Amino acid sequence: MDAATQPLDVSMTVRDGRTVAWTDWGDPDGIPLLRVPGTPGCRWSLRADRTPWAERGLRVVTTERPGFGASTRLPGRRFREHADDLAEVLDHLGLDRVYLTGGSGSAPHELALCQYHPDRVVAATVVAGIAPFEDDEIDSMIPVNAQVARLARAGRRDEVAAVMAVHRDAMLADPLGAFAGIMDSAPPEDLAVMSDPLWQEGFATALVEALRAGLDGWVDEGMALDGSWDVDPAAVPTSITWYHAVEDRNCPVEAARRLVAQLPRGRFVQWSSAGHLTAYHLEGELLDELLARG
Repeated sequence: MDAATQPLDVSMTVRDGRTVAWTDWGDPDGIPLLRVPGTPGCRWSLRADRTPWAERGLRVVTTERPGFGASTRLPGRRFREHADDLAEVLDHLGLDRVYLTGGSGSAPHELALCQYHPDRVVAATVVAGIAPFEDDEIDSMIPVNAQVARLARAGRRDEVAAVMAVHRDAMLADPLGAFAGIMDSAPPEDLAVMSDPLWQEGFATALVEALRAGLDGWVDEGMALDGSWDVDPAAVPTSITWYHAVEDRNCPVEAARRLVAQLPRGRFVQWSSAGHLTAYHLEGELLDELLARG
């Protein structure tokens, strides 16, 4: 498959009448890789440079959660609902088992798919994933994440929405500039990734599409991520490698380490001199490690 080939834009109606959308790239008979984007992400959260996928003969399905992009909102959702959506998408595509990867806010959604539909996942990778953190760890996060975490934990949804509305408006007007403002206290490794023109191309397209449908999907996700998880790490049977940077300011490294310690087949890889976005330049290496666990 030529790396320049454009993905298909696909959707279906799931069990409760909602629309769930995704993109599908690569040889239909290629190795199936299910990608679960971070927050706020969507089906167009793709690499502009898809050479690592083409070199490995992958079929890449990139999903979208309720309330983002073209996918119908589901008020009050947590993580199992989207895991069930993903299982329906795999049924629709005729894919019995897939490799699974994602990062940041995708982490609990990946774990939910592995817990509730374990027969569908060969092996999984989580990069810089969000994990339940202690109150005294919040100050180590970038300011907007810390602010939202405190409000969400207090159940103050309207105030969470007010904070996110300001950032959504700014991101729709200037996605790269607004994100740079949010991440201005991130480590140098993140700032280096954000200066990459190919990263910028893919990120800007995905961010605008993720948020164009409205604010509610993003708020729903924020409340879920900072609320009570309907995922039990001890009940996740899948082989999972979790990569996390010591200096990650989107999720404290200690929180990630605690979660992975509960996974029966979890492996924690700690990166030094890295950040939340480091994996962008390590795509081939991470894919090879994932596929080797098949």
